[in-house]
Amino acid sequence: MKPLRFIAPILIAVLITLPGLWARLFQLPLAPPVEALIAGAAIFGASFLLLWACDAAQADISQGLALALVALVAVLPEYAVDMYFTWQAGRDPGSSYAHYAIANMTGANRLLIGVAWAAIAVIYWVRTRRPVRLGRERKTEIFFLCLATLYACLIPLKGSLAWYDGLVFLGIYVWYIAVTGRRPVEEAEVEGPAEILTRLPTGKRRLATGGLFLFAALVILANAEPFSEGLVRTGEIFHISKFLLVQWLAPIASEAPEFTVGIMFALRGQAGMALGSLLSAKLNQWTLLVGMIPGVYALSHGSLQHPLPMNAFQMDEILLTAAQSLLGVVILATLRLSLGQALLLFGLFMGQLVTPSLDAAFPGQLPFFPEGAPVHRLYAVMYLTAATALFIDRPHRFRGSWREVVGRQPGPETVPLGLDGEEDADDEEDEEEVRELAVRSRRG
Repeated sequence: MKPLRFIAPILIAVLITLPGLWARLFQLPLAPPVEALIAGAAIFGASFLLLWACDAAQADISQGLALALVALVAVLPEYAVDMYFTWQAGRDPGSSYAHYAIANMTGANRLLIGVAWAAIAVIYWVRTRRPVRLGRERKTEIFFLCLATLYACLIPLKGSLAWYDGLVFLGIYVWYIAVTGRRPVEEAEVEGPAEILTRLPTGKRRLATGGLFLFAALVILANAEPFSEGLVRTGEIFHISKFLLVQWLAPIASEAPEFTVGIMFALRGQAGMALGSLLSAKLNQWTLLVGMIPGVYALSHGSLQHPLPMNAFQMDEILLTAAQSLLGVVILATLRLSLGQALLLFGLFMGQLVTPSLDAAFPGQLPFFPEGAPVHRLYAVMYLTAATALFIDRPHRFRGSWREVVGRQPGPETVPLGLDGEEDADDEEDEEEVRELAVRSRRG
């Protein structure tokens, strides 16, 4: 029964991809909402296939290559949609495609921190009444996310996202992969559909894993254009903001698998693993995805002399996303995410999501938001103020991070630091409780 239970999700995911693939191959004329729906569903199903193939691939390749492959594949669905918008922007510089590319990128990044991180912490607190704790090795991701975030703050200040900015982000990503590749090799724990793949004989396992990779990548690349264009035309039909559809609806299809897996880990009591995977996803998007945008635009435009065209609103979007990322970095520097911090992230996210609509409906009537004030900048100030307050409260948050990342890597026996910088006396008790919860969950 267990093999059938794990094979069924793979078959269901494949079936979900078929309508979108069929419509694309035969160029079926569809209404924009239908086109966006079936193409989005195809990307959704293919994302799960990629996730399972990545897990299974770790049984056959080195850890450094596995890290690079998982990072690339994790961002592939989001990458396909964003790169389509960016490519079209290069071909037609006067169009709105550049704005859509920034909208999709910033929306995906803010969803990860504002919704996914917060959801993991809330679920785990409901189960255990404890904060989520990350392993000491996650300081590597936090350090490089901090680097990428600090550089991202420069983009609104200088007013452009040029090709050399892309090189900086890609350089941070390559450096991150090089550092993480030095970590000790650990046996991967594979569960769910990927477990069935790893049980196959070596030849069949590699063939099945490679087949899933190729099929899922084909589905995603084939449906990126109809999904993107379908969303834009759907907005025109129903008079809905195309920018908002691209910013918030498009990332849901590509981010849903990561959200789902993270929530499943949290429900099993493995919230540290769940948050760690979402932290890596954020770093991948904030380096690899953002770094590719100016390069793809330059290639499509045929010139390095003209950066991606953006107005003040898009710059405010990037500033807000960078400010949120900075708050996330400062919070996770203690290797914990408490319920209060999770609610802070979610509350600010919902505020920046809802306030612009309320401000448009009731101009000048919202408290603390004067008429004509740039709402995104105000929320960016809120994020930066919260980050500064937390840093001042615990100035030792980043102490020793540089040495640990580029120098000696702490072994698995290292005890995580608590909020006050001291070793927690109850860490062993917490870890034992997490193991018990995981065992109960599996038995259930």
